[in-house]
Amino acid sequence: MHIILLQDIETLGKAGSQCDVKDGYARNYLVPRGFALKASPVNIKRFQEINRLKDAAKKREMKKVNELADKIKALSLTIPVQVGEEDRLFGAVTSQSIAEQLQEKGHEIDKRQILLEEPIKTLGVFDVPVKLHPEVTATIKVWVVKA
Repeated sequence: MHIILLQDIETLGKAGSQCDVKDGYARNYLVPRGFALKASPVNIKRFQEINRLKDAAKKREMKKVNELADKIKALSLTIPVQVGEEDRLFGAVTSQSIAEQLQEKGHEIDKRQILLEEPIKTLGVFDVPVKLHPEVTATIKVWVVKA
Protein backbone atom coordinates (compact mmCIF):
# COMPACT_ATOMS: atom_id res chain seq x y z
CA MET A 1 0.00 0.00 0.00
CA HIS A 2 1.27 3.46 -0.86
CA ILE A 3 1.09 5.86 2.11
CA ILE A 4 1.96 9.42 3.14
CA LEU A 5 3.70 9.72 6.51
CA LEU A 6 2.20 12.31 8.86
CA GLN A 7 4.95 11.91 11.47
CA ASP A 8 8.61 10.94 11.43
CA ILE A 9 8.93 7.17 11.73
CA GLU A 10 12.45 5.91 12.23
CA THR A 11 12.16 2.84 10.03
CA LEU A 12 10.16 4.47 7.21
CA GLY A 13 11.16 8.12 6.85
CA LYS A 14 10.32 11.72 7.62
CA ALA A 15 6.89 13.31 7.82
CA GLY A 16 5.58 14.15 4.36
CA SER A 17 7.42 11.41 2.54
CA GLN A 18 5.56 8.80 0.55
CA CYS A 19 6.48 5.15 0.79
CA ASP A 20 5.18 1.65 0.19
CA VAL A 21 4.44 -0.66 3.12
CA LYS A 22 2.59 -3.91 3.54
CA ASP A 23 -1.19 -3.57 3.56
CA GLY A 24 -1.65 -4.98 7.07
CA TYR A 25 1.00 -2.69 8.58
CA ALA A 26 -0.70 0.36 7.10
CA ARG A 27 -4.28 -0.74 7.78
CA ASN A 28 -3.75 -2.06 11.33
CA TYR A 29 -1.03 0.19 12.72
CA LEU A 30 -0.05 3.32 10.80
CA VAL A 31 -3.43 4.66 9.68
CA PRO A 32 -5.45 4.01 12.90
CA ARG A 33 -2.79 5.66 15.07
CA GLY A 34 -2.61 8.72 12.82
CA PHE A 35 0.96 8.09 11.67
CA ALA A 36 0.05 7.89 7.98
CA LEU A 37 -2.64 8.39 5.34
CA LYS A 38 -3.37 6.21 2.35
CA ALA A 39 -1.86 7.96 -0.67
CA SER A 40 -4.94 8.77 -2.70
CA PRO A 41 -5.19 11.94 -4.83
CA VAL A 42 -7.56 13.50 -2.27
CA ASN A 43 -5.26 12.72 0.66
CA ILE A 44 -2.22 14.01 -1.21
CA LYS A 45 -3.97 17.35 -1.79
CA ARG A 46 -5.17 17.39 1.83
CA PHE A 47 -1.66 16.76 3.08
CA GLN A 48 -0.23 19.49 0.84
CA GLU A 49 -2.82 21.93 2.22
CA ILE A 50 -1.97 20.96 5.81
CA ASN A 51 1.73 21.51 5.07
CA ARG A 52 1.03 24.87 3.47
CA LEU A 53 -0.90 26.01 6.55
CA LYS A 54 1.84 24.76 8.90
CA ASP A 55 4.50 26.59 6.89
CA ALA A 56 2.48 29.81 6.96
CA ALA A 57 1.99 29.52 10.74
CA LYS A 58 5.69 28.81 11.22
CA LYS A 59 6.62 31.90 9.17
CA ARG A 60 4.26 34.09 11.23
CA GLU A 61 5.72 32.72 14.45
CA MET A 62 9.30 33.27 13.27
CA LYS A 63 8.44 36.84 12.26
CA LYS A 64 7.04 37.54 15.77
CA VAL A 65 10.04 35.92 17.44
CA ASN A 66 12.50 37.91 15.31
CA GLU A 67 10.67 41.15 16.12
CA LEU A 68 10.81 40.30 19.84
CA ALA A 69 14.52 39.46 19.50
CA ASP A 70 15.19 42.87 17.94
CA LYS A 71 13.34 44.60 20.80
CA ILE A 72 15.24 42.59 23.41
CA LYS A 73 18.62 43.26 21.78
CA ALA A 74 17.91 46.98 22.10
CA LEU A 75 17.14 46.67 25.83
CA SER A 76 19.58 47.43 28.59
CA LEU A 77 18.53 46.39 32.09
CA THR A 78 19.89 48.03 35.22
CA ILE A 79 19.60 45.92 38.34
CA PRO A 80 20.45 47.72 41.59
CA VAL A 81 21.78 45.42 44.32
CA GLN A 82 23.05 45.86 47.85
CA VAL A 83 26.76 45.42 48.28
CA GLY A 84 29.01 44.93 51.26
CA GLU A 85 32.72 45.37 51.78
CA GLU A 86 34.89 45.31 48.67
CA ASP A 87 31.78 45.59 46.46
CA ARG A 88 30.63 42.03 47.20
CA LEU A 89 26.96 41.40 46.50
CA PHE A 90 24.50 40.29 49.13
CA GLY A 91 22.94 37.38 47.26
CA ALA A 92 23.13 37.21 43.48
CA VAL A 93 21.41 38.31 40.31
CA THR A 94 19.55 35.28 38.95
CA SER A 95 17.50 34.54 35.86
CA GLN A 96 14.40 35.13 38.01
CA SER A 97 15.42 38.71 38.79
CA ILE A 98 16.23 39.37 35.12
CA ALA A 99 12.84 37.93 34.11
CA GLU A 100 11.13 40.23 36.62
CA GLN A 101 12.94 43.26 35.18
CA LEU A 102 11.89 42.22 31.68
CA GLN A 103 8.30 41.84 32.85
CA GLU A 104 8.38 45.38 34.25
CA LYS A 105 9.50 46.55 30.79
CA GLY A 106 6.52 44.73 29.25
CA HIS A 107 8.14 41.58 27.86
CA GLU A 108 6.80 38.19 28.98
CA ILE A 109 9.96 36.08 29.14
CA ASP A 110 10.07 32.94 31.26
CA LYS A 111 13.06 32.58 33.57
CA ARG A 112 13.91 29.24 31.92
CA GLN A 113 14.50 31.06 28.63
CA ILE A 114 17.25 33.17 30.21
CA LEU A 115 20.50 31.25 29.78
CA LEU A 116 22.63 32.25 32.75
CA GLU A 117 25.41 29.74 33.28
CA GLU A 118 25.61 30.74 36.94
CA PRO A 119 24.13 33.59 39.01
CA ILE A 120 25.88 36.96 38.71
CA LYS A 121 27.76 37.74 41.94
CA THR A 122 29.78 40.82 40.97
CA LEU A 123 29.12 44.37 39.85
CA GLY A 124 29.53 45.13 36.18
CA VAL A 125 28.03 44.79 32.72
CA PHE A 126 27.02 41.35 31.47
CA ASP A 127 25.68 40.05 28.17
CA VAL A 128 22.95 37.52 28.98
CA PRO A 129 21.55 35.27 26.21
CA VAL A 130 17.80 34.70 26.02
CA LYS A 131 16.53 31.73 24.01
CA LEU A 132 13.26 32.86 22.43
CA HIS A 133 12.89 29.96 19.99
CA PRO A 134 15.00 26.89 19.20
CA GLU A 135 16.46 28.85 16.27
CA VAL A 136 16.54 32.38 17.76
CA THR A 137 18.64 33.63 20.67
CA ALA A 138 18.86 37.31 21.65
CA THR A 139 21.33 38.98 24.01
CA ILE A 140 20.39 41.45 26.75
CA LYS A 141 22.87 43.82 28.31
CA VAL A 142 22.50 43.66 32.12
CA TRP A 143 24.08 46.33 34.30
CA VAL A 144 24.55 45.25 37.93
CA VAL A 145 25.05 48.43 40.01
CA LYS A 146 25.14 49.50 43.67
CA ALA A 147 21.74 50.33 45.17
